[in-house]
Amino acid sequence: MKTDKTDRRVRRTKNLLLQGLIQLMTEKDIKDISVKELSDLADINRGTFYLHYNDIYDMLAQIEDELFLEFHEILDRTLNCDSAIFSHRSALFEIFSFLERHREIAKVMMSPHGDLAFVNRLKDLVKKRMGSLLFSEHATYDYYNEAFIVSGCIGVIETWLEQPAPPSAEEMADICSNMLIKGFLTPT
Repeated sequence: MKTDKTDRRVRRTKNLLLQGLIQLMTEKDIKDISVKELSDLADINRGTFYLHYNDIYDMLAQIEDELFLEFHEILDRTLNCDSAIFSHRSALFEIFSFLERHREIAKVMMSPHGDLAFVNRLKDLVKKRMGSLLFSEHATYDYYNEAFIVSGCIGVIETWLEQPAPPSAEEMADICSNMLIKGFLTPT
C-alpha cells in the first residue's frame, strides 16, 4: 500500500513539473529555464526536483524518451498489418490519438521555444518507419523524395497542433490517409 502512495506522489510531482515546464516553454527557450523557476512554479522544493532529474535538460530528455518509447510501440503495433492501406490508416489514427493525449507537450516541443532535437528525432523516426512503407512499396515514385514526404508529415502535425479546435484523431487519420493514397500512392 505504501508503494502505491509513493508511486502516486511521484506521478503527481512529475506531472506538476511537466505542466510547469510546458508553461515556461511557451514563454522561453529551455536554456533560459532554471530549476528554481520551475520548482517555484510547480510549488515543489528544488530538492524534490533533484530526486527525479539531474537538471532541466535531463528532465526534457526523460520526457522525450518516454514519448518516443510510446511512439515506437504504436508504430510496432500498427505497421505490422498485412494490408498496407489498413496499416497506413491504422498507424495514422494511432499517431494522432497519441498526439491528442500528449497535445500540450507535443505542441510546446514543436514550437519556436521547443526542442529542435525533438523535431529532428521525430523526422528521423517518420523517415525510417513510415517512409519505408511508402518507398519500398512504391519505388516508381522516386521523385517524391523522403524530405518532401517527411516535411509534409511534420508540417501537418504542426498545423494540427496549432489549431484551437482541431479535427479529431479519427478525422486526421482519414485526411492523411487520403492524402497518402491519392497524392503519393496512386499513379497519375
